[in-house]
Amino acid sequence: MLTNHPHIPANKMSNPHLFLLFFFLHIYLSFSLDCNAADRKALLNIKSELGNPPELSAWLPATNCCTWSNVYCTDTGRIYNIYLISLNVSTTIPPSLGNLPELETIQLQAMPGLYGTIPPSFSKLAKLQLLLLTNTSVSGVIPDFLSRTNLSALDLSYNKFSGPIPLSLSKLPNLRFLDLSGNSLSGRIPPGLLHGTFRFLYLDRNKLSGDIPQDYGNGDLDTIDLSHNRLTGDPSFLFGITKPTTKIDLSWNQLEFDLTRVVFPHYLEYLDLSHNRINGKVSKSLQDVKLRFLNLSYNELCGEIPNRRFMVNYQADSYIHNKCLCGTPLPPCKS
Repeated sequence: MLTNHPHIPANKMSNPHLFLLFFFLHIYLSFSLDCNAADRKALLNIKSELGNPPELSAWLPATNCCTWSNVYCTDTGRIYNIYLISLNVSTTIPPSLGNLPELETIQLQAMPGLYGTIPPSFSKLAKLQLLLLTNTSVSGVIPDFLSRTNLSALDLSYNKFSGPIPLSLSKLPNLRFLDLSGNSLSGRIPPGLLHGTFRFLYLDRNKLSGDIPQDYGNGDLDTIDLSHNRLTGDPSFLFGITKPTTKIDLSWNQLEFDLTRVVFPHYLEYLDLSHNRINGKVSKSLQDVKLRFLNLSYNELCGEIPNRRFMVNYQADSYIHNKCLCGTPLPPCKS
């Protein structure tokens, strides 16, 4: 530590000029450290496989790849992060990404000209923790070999993936964030896709069907968005006053249950159950939950809307197109 440096008194280390000196010295040493030769070769192959886009013109063979744009190096000169965003390309995902064994993060985003499938070489990335592949034309099935990585976050949203969600994803012991929204995935939702605490599940805007697995009602689930699918059954096990969930969106499905006695999570902030087949009355437990968004419209609810505490915050569009709801903010109930 700098405070233990034998030639600099501790009281001098508070000098801002000395702090800046050591800061820029650290930056200089980082940039003067040459990158691993094999990593440089892999990056140059990636550039070539992408069609040599102008955004990567600084990737030159005789230069230190730790200074190149769109990559980060470890303190030993290994590439651990690569981010390629909004490149004007028309090609497949570079297979040479699999030749960067220290990669922990891959970001391939906002490239509609990127097509094909996830290359099998990704199975070699045993240290990969974060894969963001979003807003592209990549298609095919989600491959089983992703389970050989060390993913804690997987975002494959808004691509053209089809087929079922592979059960093999449940073998990733550290996966806490999963976003597969905006694809054409079909079949049932596998159980056990997420592990650990503070978990997020986004499977919205697909063609998923069947019941929601019961295990998603257990544990530390912060967000669940299963909207715009073809799900059926009773999802009321997702609710409960002690659950830590802050967002639940189950809208635009075919879910059926009685809302009357459902108790909602105390910390819930966003609730959308619209466009389903939910019956019964509006649960009185909603009076004690401070939501910033509520939508119960287009269901089969009936009876008088509770009007105490936080219920005064919601407008008529939260309740329209139900069977026979009445009371503020809708027209009064008939005696």
